[in-house]
Amino acid sequence: MVVFYLLVLGTGIWASFKSKKKQKKSAATGMDMALLGNRSIKWVVGIFTMTATWIGGGFICGTVELLCTPSMGLSRAMIVFLSYSLSFIIGGLMFVRPLRERNCSTMLDPFNIKYGKVVTAGLSLLSVAIDVAWVASILSSLGGTMSVVLDLSFSLCIWISSAVAVIYTLMGGLYSVAYTDIIQLILIFIGLIICVPFVLMSPYTMDISQTLMNNTLNTPWIGQLELKNVWIIIDEFLFFTLGGLGYQSFHQRTLSASSTASAKLTCFVAAFLLLVFAIPPVLIGMAASSTDYLRFSISI
Repeated sequence: MVVFYLLVLGTGIWASFKSKKKQKKSAATGMDMALLGNRSIKWVVGIFTMTATWIGGGFICGTVELLCTPSMGLSRAMIVFLSYSLSFIIGGLMFVRPLRERNCSTMLDPFNIKYGKVVTAGLSLLSVAIDVAWVASILSSLGGTMSVVLDLSFSLCIWISSAVAVIYTLMGGLYSVAYTDIIQLILIFIGLIICVPFVLMSPYTMDISQTLMNNTLNTPWIGQLELKNVWIIIDEFLFFTLGGLGYQSFHQRTLSASSTASAKLTCFVAAFLLLVFAIPPVLIGMAASSTDYLRFSISI
């Protein structure tokens, strides 16, 4: 875990120096580099940082919790995955070109042009509120994971994680965030893949194929899509699909791309990669739902 944090911090600091060199060569302003990386993010880096817009601690821990929740299960989790993926596709098809052709810096620039500063200021407060809630969920899941693995206090783990993220973000802006996203996504995927066999083969875990429809320890992890909940399911699908389009971090990635074609490509590839990254936490969630926690010698 220490190596992970040092690697992320080191990558962020290295990216900050790379950002400063590019700024000197292009004569870009500090704001352009911090917010959009001078609109020069290549498609490979763009794909990773776009995927990381949704993939994080909240996504991973939330997926496992969905499969362990009796009223949810895999059937409801799939709706979340598909809606997140679809939001990338809709964003790439409908929003990338118009915002880039207007040379926007944020998703609120069109509102500022049409409705003025007062309306835009009110909308910006909503955008900030969304970011605060999202950061809270990420830090909460990360702090919980670290506290279990390292046996440290929950609050201390959150402070450490916050400090690392703030340091490299302030030093390099979007460049540092984009390159650290690469490291984090790779390590997250490799780490989860390594964990899956151990979780599935645990002596405390039943065969997930047997608990698909009949689980004596918990409700079946497949879940149920009942007709009485159809409007709730539709509401959730629309919420995640369309709600993601109002997230500034998504538009920041498309506006920072080196070209419109590159921006669209990052959206479409990220839509596919999100489904791939969902596989390991789904398997872990299946195992968690099929585990007899009463057999543990430690308190849960």
